[in-house]
Amino acid sequence: MNVLKTTWLAAMLMLLTSLAQAADLTIEITRGSDRATPIAIVPLADADDLPQDIAQIVSDDLERSGYFEPLERRAMFDRPSSSEEVRYGDWRALDVRYLVVGRVSREGENYRIRYELMDVSGQSRLLGETVTADRQELRDAAHYISDQIFEEITDIRGAFATRIAYVTSIGVGDSIQYALHVADADGRNSQQILSSDEPIMSPTWSPDGGKLAYVSFETGRPAIYFQDIATGKRVRATSFEGLNSAPAWSPDGRRLAMSLSKDGQPDIYVMDIGSRNIQRITNSSSIETEPAWSPDGRSLVFTSDRSGGPQIYRLDLDSGEEQRITFTGNYNARARFAPDGESLFLIHRGNNGYQVARQGLENGRLVALTDTRQDESPSVAPNGTMVIFATQQGGNGVLGGVSADGRASFRLPAARGDVREPAWSPFLN
Repeated sequence: MNVLKTTWLAAMLMLLTSLAQAADLTIEITRGSDRATPIAIVPLADADDLPQDIAQIVSDDLERSGYFEPLERRAMFDRPSSSEEVRYGDWRALDVRYLVVGRVSREGENYRIRYELMDVSGQSRLLGETVTADRQELRDAAHYISDQIFEEITDIRGAFATRIAYVTSIGVGDSIQYALHVADADGRNSQQILSSDEPIMSPTWSPDGGKLAYVSFETGRPAIYFQDIATGKRVRATSFEGLNSAPAWSPDGRRLAMSLSKDGQPDIYVMDIGSRNIQRITNSSSIETEPAWSPDGRSLVFTSDRSGGPQIYRLDLDSGEEQRITFTGNYNARARFAPDGESLFLIHRGNNGYQVARQGLENGRLVALTDTRQDESPSVAPNGTMVIFATQQGGNGVLGGVSADGRASFRLPAARGDVREPAWSPFLN
């Protein structure tokens, strides 16, 4: 194996370091979009005893998307709670395009949240609904409301009620503790679903959102596991000699692509999950890794260094034809399809370091989306509007997010330590 391959493989398998714990992640908006639509989310009436600020959660969701610029509360000189109370001229004077109002009432142990969405310029009510939730479901209710508002205005399905998985570590040297977490898409309501003295890598969601596949080194060498999120039940799927890495679930949930080195150099294999039969689909003397399925399940993209450095190749599963599809720069890796199948999100090394980029599959044009320098592991929201990734901030690993056009970004650091290996869930209903 030459020096280039040795260095790259070592980087691919680099162990997670530093600190982390099961605390929620905290949103930091780092850049707003200059095309964001002005919107006002008025605090809900009669919400003083509500344990969660529903209106603020909705406002944060919409701002994080990059599509909306919420009006600050201190700028609101009126706080209506229903469409009948809205004085549209007041909100036009504040340059607000859309307005959300509502109130909360109690029904036993449950809360009834009534919200309405208004088009200020058209002076019309676009949406109105009552959502019922108990104390533990209030954040879920807020994300649901965000999804309805987002879709009503943009005609794009909202992804605020989805979830993310990520890996943390705590400690240094031989005393590092690793953990796999699942949280809401905004980083809150974190749940630790696995802890280990050995590294955990590459979590990926099943298409129904009920399971994760990931790589664990708990036996002293890498193996791929399936884990049911609700029950915690785990099954070891592969533990071949050598590398077992980069699992990727097919869109129909019946197959798992992966990189194995059991026959020599790492190549791409596909497992039939029902029978556990394995089929080798690349056969190269180069490193082949990081497979990702096209939305229609008919092809895979993967990273290979067969051209001298890591680049993205596409494999047609019916014909077996392979073609290189990235040519900008000498490093392109970890590609993931947009949900519409028309572009890829990947890690590109340019003059400013390793950054999340988008490449159109039709025109081949590659555009960097981030201004950070050490990005890795991009994962795309199921509606294609945002990409979450791992990066560095102040010497610690954090999660970053960027809009698909690169105009808006945010970060999700933990209160302590490193956060890596994010994976965005599919739609959950």
